[in-house]
Amino acid sequence: MTASLADRIAVVTGASMGIGRACALGLREAGAFVYLLDVDKAGGEQVAGGLAAARFVTCDVTSETGVAEAIQVVAAETDHVDILVNNAGGFPVQRDLENTSLEEWHQILDLNLTSVFLVTKAMAPLLRRSHAGRVINLGSLAGQTVHGRTAPAYAAAKAGVHALTRVMATELARDGITVNALAPSAVLTERIESVRNEAERAATAASIPLGRYQTPEEIARWVLILASDDAGFMTGQTVSVNGGRFMA
Repeated sequence: MTASLADRIAVVTGASMGIGRACALGLREAGAFVYLLDVDKAGGEQVAGGLAAARFVTCDVTSETGVAEAIQVVAAETDHVDILVNNAGGFPVQRDLENTSLEEWHQILDLNLTSVFLVTKAMAPLLRRSHAGRVINLGSLAGQTVHGRTAPAYAAAKAGVHALTRVMATELARDGITVNALAPSAVLTERIESVRNEAERAATAASIPLGRYQTPEEIARWVLILASDDAGFMTGQTVSVNGGRFMA
């Protein structure tokens, strides 16, 4: 069953590729008008151009000024936002602790964690005007447990996303806004293909009880569930969607 999100207004960060692109396409298919936020202007415009009701807005989610400017564009066109998907994230190179520079540490935390803080904070006034405000944060299995190699800063940032999700859920509940997180395991995106070689990808797939990577579309379907009216009494939760790789 596909959730009906007709007449809802959604914002997706990191929407030019991978999970973000799949979320934007899924939300639009479910009936929402979608704002796509990304630093990748060409990629974002290409995705938005293929949708009947969508708008691309250039946004550096690690910049407070950049986020404010992007939200101003959204606010000039609508008086409310119903769904916010904080998807932007990732890491460029897989390094161990001793080979991670302080500069790279801050860059990864800014992209994966600080962005969730900045965008949600700026978007809160628009979400409050919705009758069914939903915030969905993309966390990760890496923020729940150690399961093979990962970037230390990425794991720390995603653990922070899960914690911040609970704090935001508590604070925004009085406004009827729910805040939940998804914790995927290994999703076969362009980024994964760039940071892990074929042997590493095969080993990861073999470590998952279901025996394969997830697709971005499978994560997008969970976003639709959390954005729907059916999830209206669920908040402050991190949903583990990992093929059985981590069972709490």
